Amino acid sequence: MGVWKPGIRILGIAESWMGRERSFLAGVVMRGDLRIDGSALTHVTVGGMDATDAVLRLFSSLSRTDINLILISGAAIAWYNIINPDLIQKVTNTPVIIITYEESDGLKEAIGHHFPGDTERMNAYCALGERDYIHLKTGYGVYLRRLGISLDDAKRIINTFTFDGRVPEPVRVARLFARAVMQSAQNGR
Repeated sequence: MGVWKPGIRILGIAESWMGRERSFLAGVVMRGDLRIDGSALTHVTVGGMDATDAVLRLFSSLSRTDINLILISGAAIAWYNIINPDLIQKVTNTPVIIITYEESDGLKEAIGHHFPGDTERMNAYCALGERDYIHLKTGYGVYLRRLGISLDDAKRIINTFTFDGRVPEPVRVARLFARAVMQSAQNGR
């Protein structure tokens, strides 16, 4: 059976930050017909370790029982603030996909350099595990970390919701939302 269904609702989550102490994290609920029928906003500490709590706040603030999948753009957001997808999946009882866009040798060296001796952060990063590579119908490729969803279902969902390039619509719209809020906050000074 899997997660996929015609009336699927995906909570796309993305952030925007520009060197401030806090980053804005936006969530957009997008249906299978691409209609947006929910949104939420919170913040996350740049360089902190509260990204998982922020994702859980977003999910909780929506007060919804019909979200079928949480799709997060990036596993290390707001300057190495590591997301724990296992905890998010357990608390929400909802499948989680973390999508990243570039091939990488990993962040161990960078975390060690910027946060020497921070074993909590390093352990959180190492617990993320390996990524699956998928080739998209758009000709691009992305990398996925997934919990509670098969690789076949994940491929189908990511391909269905990606029209251009490599960013699926739920996280693309969430990123636009987060960016608009960040710009508004900066202009309001």
